[in-house]
Amino acid sequence: MKIRIGYGLGTRTTTNDHDRFGALVDGLERLGFDSLWLSERISGDCPDPLVGMSYACGRTKKLKVGMSVMVLPGRNPVVLAKSIASLDRMSNGRVLPAFGLGIANSGEHQAFGVDRKDRGGWFNEAMPLMRRLWTEDNVSHDGKRFTIEDVTIRPKSVQDPLEVWLGGIAPLELKRVGRHGDGWLPSFCTPGQVEEARTTIEQVANENDREIEDEHYGVLIPYRDHGEEVSDVYKTLIATRNPDANPNDIIPTKDGIEATVKRFIDVGFSKFVLIPAGEPPSWDDELDEVATLVKHLEN
Repeated sequence: MKIRIGYGLGTRTTTNDHDRFGALVDGLERLGFDSLWLSERISGDCPDPLVGMSYACGRTKKLKVGMSVMVLPGRNPVVLAKSIASLDRMSNGRVLPAFGLGIANSGEHQAFGVDRKDRGGWFNEAMPLMRRLWTEDNVSHDGKRFTIEDVTIRPKSVQDPLEVWLGGIAPLELKRVGRHGDGWLPSFCTPGQVEEARTTIEQVANENDREIEDEHYGVLIPYRDHGEEVSDVYKTLIATRNPDANPNDIIPTKDGIEATVKRFIDVGFSKFVLIPAGEPPSWDDELDEVATLVKHLEN
């Protein structure tokens, strides 16, 4: 397996201006990190993923960019497919699309204009349509939410096909990965949980005549500074998403990152996105330290 280490910004980051974001991007490129992943929260301080990805691609030559994740329900799938394909072409194939349904928050739902109960149906119609638009010409579709006739988007992406990553570990989310995903990138979970969940994904993929490559299983790993306790905010989040887990196991300190990554490698996972639980004073210092701790794990 090709072990790759990426880096991400969570929804609570304040790295959203030219100086701070530029320093992060430059540091990741300089140190050879595989990728940068940007989260989406309309009501948060984190930058818009597509804008941040475009900025990062224009500033680098090797760094890949992805979303962790971008909300799909509520967006025009034709316009979004055009934007992502264009960015992939301009970046010479460095885009890692990743989509989700969005959090259970009324404010976020209002922003996207989709009723919570309709998010799954919207996703299930929009995602296959976007795949067709990326690879086909003269696409026609007559569905519950979208109707188009003989639509072609250009330019086409460099990657053929564009591979879509999905997150989540709830039963319905795992089935969605099996039906629609090319890769899986969950968060706030343990090696034992993802090993078991992968079986479900592969079963559903097989039932739908699909296959997810062994190299396309990864995990988001939040981490905290040396001696720092897991914050109450993260304890509450973990209690909601993974009530049986020990917060200290889910969010290791820096000196525990390597051991955590190795435990996931042992169950067949190979792509990792590290996310700082707190905002570091200096991105140069933070990335230099993290690179020293984990870059030797890549092969």
